Formats: sequence, structure tokens, C-alpha cells
Amino acid sequence: MELLNIKREVERLSNILAKAEGCLDVRELSARIENLNQLVSQPTFWHNSVTSRQTLQEIDSLNAKKKQYQRSHLILEDIKAALELLELSADEELLQEAQTNLTQLQQELETIEIQQLLSNPYDQKSAFLTITAGVGGADAEYWAYMLLGMYFKWGESHGYKILLVEESCGDFAGIKFASLEIIGRYAYGYLKSETGTHQLQQISPLDVTNSLRTSLASVEVIPILAESVEWEIPEKDLEITLRRYQGNVNQTETWVRVFHIPTGISVFCDLGRSQMQNKEKALAILKSKLFAIALAQNVQLDEIQPRQIKTLSNKLIREYILHPYTKVKDLRTNVETPAATEVLDGKIDLFIKAYLQQLNHATSVGKEALDNFK
Repeated sequence: MELLNIKREVERLSNILAKAEGCLDVRELSARIENLNQLVSQPTFWHNSVTSRQTLQEIDSLNAKKKQYQRSHLILEDIKAALELLELSADEELLQEAQTNLTQLQQELETIEIQQLLSNPYDQKSAFLTITAGVGGADAEYWAYMLLGMYFKWGESHGYKILLVEESCGDFAGIKFASLEIIGRYAYGYLKSETGTHQLQQISPLDVTNSLRTSLASVEVIPILAESVEWEIPEKDLEITLRRYQGNVNQTETWVRVFHIPTGISVFCDLGRSQMQNKEKALAILKSKLFAIALAQNVQLDEIQPRQIKTLSNKLIREYILHPYTKVKDLRTNVETPAATEVLDGKIDLFIKAYLQQLNHATSVGKEALDNFK
């Protein structure tokens, strides 16, 4: 019976892989890589640093996709070969190997399915993720800290490099806010689903009366765009504050605060080894924030006004209930799970996939309606 179940799952995964390859067109993918490589070999390729960098990033992305499909095929063939041998004679070790490979193939195809939903040109970018404690006092600060751990664990399990750019500790426990730089392909595409307010209901670990508390924390995710955008913030629009040494000259205080005068956006960075590093990082975050706002508001960068900055992080998107029962529910897609502990351990892909599917469906319906109107 176990062998039969594996066969059925292999057949299902084979169909998923074939469908994915049909959507992607692997032959067209290989041709595109070849054309781009020919472009790189041209003497004029490096004349424009921005376009050359974008081309190299596209080549890396396409090669990663190609290797992903090749890897999936190899795993699938290994499983099929093992099944043929297992039909001839039982082998517990070989069966275990087939099950391990099957789990790996399921994970590979889950990743492929999600990535097919990421068609926005910024989806492949790395991301800045900021968590801010909301209503709930010390409990909210502790909740923000829990979310920080959740995203750290999610990023590590997906092979991303994670840097803590900025952090402000809470008065008693947890954090008031923190910013992460999550480096790697598709970080923004995955995590854009997390922008919004997250609500926790639990018995307060900070209250001796064991009272039930509701805490809020907001999450903001923006793509890292600094290197790919030919635009610099005018110096007249910036107010840069550097930490001044006082007293002991050996004291290493390197924090930098960058304030954007037209919009009132402020970025603080203190975790680099030098003021120059912190200044560059703060400017990169500010540049990405401004560009993301301009895209969202459909205005030019110099047209952004404070009244136009409507953050999506104020919208309640997900509830986490730890008492009197356990449940996590996404309020946009209605996807829910009782495995709250697993979610807080970073297993949030079910919410990410459901959100992207909903977003992709809404986009497709919108395009279809527009085509019909035309």
C-alpha cells in the first residue's frame, strides 16, 4: 500500500512538473540565456553600468530557473528508478531513500509553483522588512519580538542571508521596532504578502494575573531597489545626522540618521562597522522606500507628498490565537491552521502561497475584464 501511495504521488508531481515546464517553455528559456550571453560578450556591454547589472541579474535568474527544473527532473528519475527496483524485490533502505527524494521533490515543486506566481519585475529583489510594535504596551513589544523571530526562522529555512539593520529594544521586553535586510532572489516576492498588521491573542507572559491580552504589530516590506534605479535623492532634500564622539575618543558610536525633508521619512542605521556603511545602508533603505511609495501611488518621485503616503501596514491581515485554543488565520484569504507554534517557527508558506494565488487571480480577472472592455 505504501508503494502504491508513492506511485500515485509521483504521477501527480510528474503532471505538475510537466505543466510548469509548459508554462515556462524551457527551450525558450535556454534561447534567452544564450542571447543574453552573446550580449555580454559585446565590447559596448559595460558602457551602461545599470543595464549591464540588470542583464547579469537576469542571466543569474534564468540559470537558477533552468537548474531548478533540471534538479527536479533528476530527483524524479531517481524515484522512478527506485520504484522499478522495489517492484522486483522489497528493500527497506531503498524505500526510505525514495520517500526522502519524494519529500525533496514536493518541496522543489512547491517552490516552482509559488515562483510562477511572482511576475512583478520587483518580485525577484531582496527585501527590507520592518516590524513595529503597536497597541498593547509591553505585550505588543514582546509580540513584535516574536514576529522578528518568525521571519528570521523563515528566512534561514529558505536559504536567505538576513541582516539586522536597525533595532530599538522595548522598555521591559521585546522590541519597539526592527528592520531586517533579507538578501536573496524572490525575497520581496515572497514576503510582500506579510505587509499589514498582525494581531496576537494570548495569556500575557508579562502579567502575573495571567490575563488574556490582544497585541498588535505592523509589518512593512519593500523591495531593495537602490542598485537598479537610475535616480539619486537630491542633497537639498536630505538631512543627515551623524553620531558625534563625546568624551572617550575610543568609543565607537557609528549610527547615522537620514531624514527626507519633503516626506518626513526618517531612517536610522547603527549596526554597520563604520558611519560610511551605516550612511550607505540608510540611504539605500530610504531610496527603496521612496521608490516603493511612488510605485504604489502612481506618481513621480518628486511628486510624493506626506499626505499621499498611505501605508498598507495599518490594515489587519492576520490573527494569531494562542489561547483558549490555537489558530492562525489570514483575513484576506481565509486560510487558517491550528498549528500556531509551527507558524511562529517560520512555517508561513501556506499563507504566502494563498495570498499570491489570490493576487494572481485578481490580476488575471482584471486583465480579462480590460481585454473584454477593449
